[in-house]
Amino acid sequence: MSLMMRPKTTLSVTAGVALTLIFSLADATPGTTPQSNIRAFEMAGSQPGEFVDYLQSGQACALCHGNYDQQVEPYDTWQASMMAQSSRDPIFFAALAIAEQDLGGSGYLCMRCHMPGAHMEGRTIPTDGSALDPFTNDFDGVNCHFCHRMVDPVLDPLNPAEDAGILAGMSRPMNVEPHSGMYILDPQDRRRGPFDLGVNFPYHEFRQSPFHRESMLCGTCHDVSNPALEKRASGLGYRLSNLNAAHPTMDKTDMYPIERTFSEWTRSVYAVAPIDTGGRFGGNQPLVQSCQDCHMPTTDATACSPGLGSAFRPDMPRHFFNGANSWVLKAIRSIYPDYETGLSDSLVQDAAQRTRDMMQSAAELETFERNGQLVVRVINLTGHRLPTGYGEGRRMWLQVQFFDSGDQLVGEHGSYDDATADLDASSTKVYEIHQGLDAYMAAQTGMPAGPSFHFVLNNTVLLDNRIPARGFTNSSYAAIDADVVAYNYEDQQHWDETMFALPSAAVRAEVALFHQTTTREYIEFLRDENQTNTAGQDAYDLWQLFGRSTPVEMASSSLDLNLGACATPIPYGLGSLNSQGERATLIALNDPDLPILNLQLTGAVPSQMAVLWEGPGTASVPHLGGVLLISGPYVRRDTQLTDNLGKAAFSLPVDATMVGSSRGLQVIYRDPASPTGASLSQGLFVTFCN
Repeated sequence: MSLMMRPKTTLSVTAGVALTLIFSLADATPGTTPQSNIRAFEMAGSQPGEFVDYLQSGQACALCHGNYDQQVEPYDTWQASMMAQSSRDPIFFAALAIAEQDLGGSGYLCMRCHMPGAHMEGRTIPTDGSALDPFTNDFDGVNCHFCHRMVDPVLDPLNPAEDAGILAGMSRPMNVEPHSGMYILDPQDRRRGPFDLGVNFPYHEFRQSPFHRESMLCGTCHDVSNPALEKRASGLGYRLSNLNAAHPTMDKTDMYPIERTFSEWTRSVYAVAPIDTGGRFGGNQPLVQSCQDCHMPTTDATACSPGLGSAFRPDMPRHFFNGANSWVLKAIRSIYPDYETGLSDSLVQDAAQRTRDMMQSAAELETFERNGQLVVRVINLTGHRLPTGYGEGRRMWLQVQFFDSGDQLVGEHGSYDDATADLDASSTKVYEIHQGLDAYMAAQTGMPAGPSFHFVLNNTVLLDNRIPARGFTNSSYAAIDADVVAYNYEDQQHWDETMFALPSAAVRAEVALFHQTTTREYIEFLRDENQTNTAGQDAYDLWQLFGRSTPVEMASSSLDLNLGACATPIPYGLGSLNSQGERATLIALNDPDLPILNLQLTGAVPSQMAVLWEGPGTASVPHLGGVLLISGPYVRRDTQLTDNLGKAAFSLPVDATMVGSSRGLQVIYRDPASPTGASLSQGLFVTFCN
């Protein structure tokens, strides 16, 4: 791997020099590749050299936080994550090379998150990664000392007492929500975490930090914007900014949106209240809310070796950090020695299984018939889009197979060839984002307008049909520059349906939902567009060696077309917080089948009138201090009195004319102690069946 094995380069740089090192001072000229300098990619927050105590290696933590139980201990579980290996990722280096070709200096932004230790010591200059030093901690990824020295950018009396001074003393203060690697680090080695370790804790300085339980911490690197592209007035899109200066506002909503995972979460129900996901997320806690709840699931364990007197905690976060990357960890192990990465067969296998488990928890897949067609419904159960994050080369799709009475295949949609990594995308639903260049950027670069993997030059979204999170509204996603594009989701819709024609001989349908981390089209782009080094070819060779990013089956469903099936009602939105401190929940007690659908309301105010309302679809309209989640025209279907526990039972007659149609249901109930005198349940989306 030639890029990663560059000889050691010595670079002595202070923060002041880093801010003025120039790659090119030319302005963008139509028809040529835009030229920039490093200033265009400087971000607010901690700057290189602003340390009293530099970040230590993650291996320094292993003595206490590792080597006692690799299923739960912080060190081994972190070591087998892409967080730990973010600075060894061959796909990252391949993308970095092209980003630097396209817009010199852009690597400064990328490496700020992928290798924060190197960045803080000034070795992300030059911005192509050539100064990274394998004899330091530069390849230690997002390590223990980095995360546990992060400071809350919002001044809060519950935070460590030193924070006020740290924030006041910053050379590049941060006055906006963190994103794109705008982190703030404690300049001293005071390690922060969510627990109080006691006044006599002997091993290192610590500070209890509520920030380490907050999703905003994760949003520091999981919302990414391109500061070289500024949002212009309505209708003008994104245009190149002054490439010789830092972005004037540092506000992510003034920059081109590359990733919006954290912002998607802020617009979900998870950001409002804990959600019961039936145990699919959260470890040993039934309710989940933050990024940490799902990606660091809790267990009963100690955070360090039991022999050191560590407290046994019922809510110890496991440092899994699993996402959707299914193959790169194996590739990393093949090109770096285990003594450097800390990886082993068992750690990589365990991590791969956790990734599969995470992906298979992310969605539900249902199949049923409607009007002589197969309906495939995918329900997003996560707190962000599905899929989310880095959009280049990532996709999710439906594979549908029909079989006749002799078990012969008589129809197929979304077939995938393992030998060539070719997907028949035209015959099925593929969930993905397509970014690209508009006419303005095409003129600036000399590249064709349209879809593009040149992510530092892309300035428009041509398609985004990824499934929104529960709580989605079109206006709230537009506010974070995460609009649905060239597709349609109704407000509060966190699922999608696709119709497939039934072959005449078909008696059974087999449906699967797949996700792929790296498509053939993307990996070939990284290989073919690289004019700098062999990083693209290296990544391609590894992709080939490790199964061409074998798709992961996320969910499956089998449907007997002679028997049919009913779709499970979907809870959506969130009920209003009533005067009892609860959010009422409406559930179905049976399939929405002939002749009646029985429903139950729980969590309402006791001994009050409750009305079941029906509408033709979903909506999001402020109403009575909550949100009306059904669209009009509204039909009052049943009225009941809640019992002394705040429960009520409803009955909704189902007749033949309703079969195949869908409705939104919601209960509005009296709440005399609330300011509006009433409260609302969450919504329930029902498709009637026979």
